Amino acid sequence: MKKFALVGLGLLGGFATAMIALPEAKGANDASAYGQLDLFSDAFERVRSNYVRPVKDSELIDAAIQGMVSNLDPHSSYMVAKMYGDMQITTKGQFGGVGIEVTQEDGLIKVISPIDGTPASRAGIKTGDRIAGIDGSSIAGLQLNEAIDKMRGPSGSKITLTILREGEKKPFDVTLVRAIVSVDAASYRREGDIGYIRMPGFNEQTADGLEKAVRYLKKQIGPGIKGYVLDLRNNPGGLLDQAIQVSDDFLSAGEIVSTRGRHSEDTQRYDAKGGDITDGKPVVVLINGGTASASEIVSGALQDHKRATVIGLTSFGKGSVQTIIPLGENRGALRLTTARYYTPSGHSIQAQGIIPDIQVAQGDEANVPKLARPSEADLRGHLTGEPVPAKRVNAPVIKPAAGQKYDDFQLSYALDLLHGKMTVASAAVPAPDKKQ
Repeated sequence: MKKFALVGLGLLGGFATAMIALPEAKGANDASAYGQLDLFSDAFERVRSNYVRPVKDSELIDAAIQGMVSNLDPHSSYMVAKMYGDMQITTKGQFGGVGIEVTQEDGLIKVISPIDGTPASRAGIKTGDRIAGIDGSSIAGLQLNEAIDKMRGPSGSKITLTILREGEKKPFDVTLVRAIVSVDAASYRREGDIGYIRMPGFNEQTADGLEKAVRYLKKQIGPGIKGYVLDLRNNPGGLLDQAIQVSDDFLSAGEIVSTRGRHSEDTQRYDAKGGDITDGKPVVVLINGGTASASEIVSGALQDHKRATVIGLTSFGKGSVQTIIPLGENRGALRLTTARYYTPSGHSIQAQGIIPDIQVAQGDEANVPKLARPSEADLRGHLTGEPVPAKRVNAPVIKPAAGQKYDDFQLSYALDLLHGKMTVASAAVPAPDKKQ
């Protein structure tokens, strides 16, 4: 039976797959385990016989497995057969829904980021919003996968989300029209003599999209091209193999990422195979609090090898790998956390994130970290991380100078950096962030 490893947040989109060997499940050696199974069997039989309405055996078993797995950490879960099928479809880069990347927090669905050009993005759904209801019904008690399933639907159908937003006194409703959401491999454009490439996620087309973008920009700009901006802001991750390939496209040699699990034999190391598609041109990577998982692998690899300058705000900090373990035909699958991943320097970003080489804010959001920098460290039951030096966490954050207006200050700063110019800006030391 195949088992797949993946990295990514809970999404209305697809995830990653890269083959990884797992040890076969072993029988329980502790006799107390059998006693606990007897307890479960007794509880199962009592609920089955005495609950106020008849309950299908499959409903009870599905709920029991989901409870067992989802209580381990925020990213492990059980997918019934339909959910597993949906996940396999969405790794292709298309799905029907509203277009938001989400996770679960305190019984509500928290928005990591809206996907560019989707109904959610056009309706003004924001990072940090919490979804409390769907079509007038509370989502309290729903598992993340169940809530995601409710938000999916045929293109053209309507859905109403009840939103809780920081700074708003009352919940409010947003009605959206579902659409076929295409998670583009990459979008790109010329910024003078610099190539700008945005990656909103990592699906099966991402590495090919990057390579297509670089070929196009080289041809359009010509030999005078100064460098590239790789925009990974609000990129929630996705396919592990695509993150490795994207990193490889910029690196000529060296480690990209390693994964380390419970057993020594689970350790995997992925190295660059050689060949820089940008011909060694300077690269700036943009990140923020919505940059997670696979996009953190790319950011960390390019930062550690000093292949790129990373600017923006500290990333999300999801440094764990989930393995998809099918449970048999029509029996769904487990999404189980089986390893942590490490950047080439041996650094785990779990619950800490990638800290930029230069911290640059869009505006004043660095002063309100809970709103501006959603973090793995905020999620209940997250895996603990390693400490980060205070001098890095509390480094000055560059912001637009008073009176200066920018459509995208972080991008403007990146373009000026590649041109060797100094952006008109101000700097301030951020308020202490207890998450760190």
